[in-house]
Amino acid sequence: MSKNNNAPYRLYLTEDQMPKQYYNLRADMKELPEPLLNPGTKKPVTLDELSVVFCRELARQELDNETRYLDIPKEILDMYRIYRPSPLIRAYNLEKYLDTPAKIYYKFEGNNTSGSHKLNSAIAQVYYAKQEGITSLTTETGAGQWGTALSEACSYFGIPLTVFMVKGSYQQKPFRKDVMRTFGAEVIPSPSNTTEVGRKILSEIPDTTGSLGCAISEAVEKAVATKNSRYVLGSVLNQVLLHQSIIGLECETAFKILGEYPDVVVGCAGGGSNLGGLIAPFMREKILGNKDTRFVAVEPSSCPSLTRGKYAYDFCDTGKMTPMARMYTLGCDFIPAPNHAGGLRYHGMSPIISKLYHDGYMEAVSYKQTEVFDAAVLFAKKETILPAPESSHAIKGAIDEALKCKETGEEKTILFGLTGTGYFDMTAYSQYLDKTMTDYIPSDDEIAKYTKNVIM
Repeated sequence: MSKNNNAPYRLYLTEDQMPKQYYNLRADMKELPEPLLNPGTKKPVTLDELSVVFCRELARQELDNETRYLDIPKEILDMYRIYRPSPLIRAYNLEKYLDTPAKIYYKFEGNNTSGSHKLNSAIAQVYYAKQEGITSLTTETGAGQWGTALSEACSYFGIPLTVFMVKGSYQQKPFRKDVMRTFGAEVIPSPSNTTEVGRKILSEIPDTTGSLGCAISEAVEKAVATKNSRYVLGSVLNQVLLHQSIIGLECETAFKILGEYPDVVVGCAGGGSNLGGLIAPFMREKILGNKDTRFVAVEPSSCPSLTRGKYAYDFCDTGKMTPMARMYTLGCDFIPAPNHAGGLRYHGMSPIISKLYHDGYMEAVSYKQTEVFDAAVLFAKKETILPAPESSHAIKGAIDEALKCKETGEEKTILFGLTGTGYFDMTAYSQYLDKTMTDYIPSDDEIAKYTKNVIM
């Protein structure tokens, strides 16, 4: 197919073209992800059991494998309209620099105050909690994007929020916590002395920089111990990928307008929220046999759950308080290096993404921190957007795919997710520019130590 150089740089859908329903990919999967298990009974978790931690509607969405489309409530759509639809952008300058016959598009989710795609699910989760009469919420955050997004949503709907922020990120990004506080959230570095599980972790590893698993444990403990409170999660869970499907659905409509379709879809992979949302409608067409798009998950070499983890049942948190999920995991006790992969430092991967990868519908690659920042700086210079470190993994993956097209002469269409901006990550950029940034890759022995107790 000849290269279409008449496509606009940025394609914005109209408000009327914005999706009015979420799409549940599980309804079209040939084989479903294995169910969440009650850690005590090892039996599939029930709606009543999940509703102790999550508000009931979100628990219902978590367990719903059959409803293909779910109407988006008007109140959620009204808030979406503040920053959605988000643009689909053609990376003409990057294409020219790479001298590739490929067409490179990216879906930019950073045009809101949270700076990322996380607001899509935050608004939905807080809305459902408000409808149920929940009076406070707790959560964790890694790089701070989810905590910021949830702070915004809680401020909008008038619900108090406590955020447990991974200590390494809390120290690297002091202004992130101030944005959350501006919206009224209480922000606590995790692990902390405010919870039993936090005190236990600190007694065992006093100088730990924390992990998302630690922060989840603290947030769940506080939610369960607080009257009329619930816990909300920004990634991994089925309900989150459901809300994030709005990303892919907007992309699908935009490509129809352009008369194109992606041959390759690339997304950064940490817990799976952005990746799952981006690929949803395109994966549907692959599963149904209508298209043969390639899907590439890109993760950090410092936390390689897909590429080096085990596909097994494991806890979603370090304190082993949550249901067990069958997923690609490095072990719930895994403490990633405090590098700048930010929100991609979770020990496990979404059960949906894990199942798709395990069944051969997706590929996965991992990159070192310095090569990811090579791609980030190149992208910033050519496309004028400073990307978040998480997003830069997808940029690196897309560049590599475009260079393959240069070698073969194939005129493929590449889509990647630009999940957010990097303006709170200047410490990372400073280290890269000063050439003090280092790469850390866990050894096989280290990974084996943490995965030895997972249930295959």
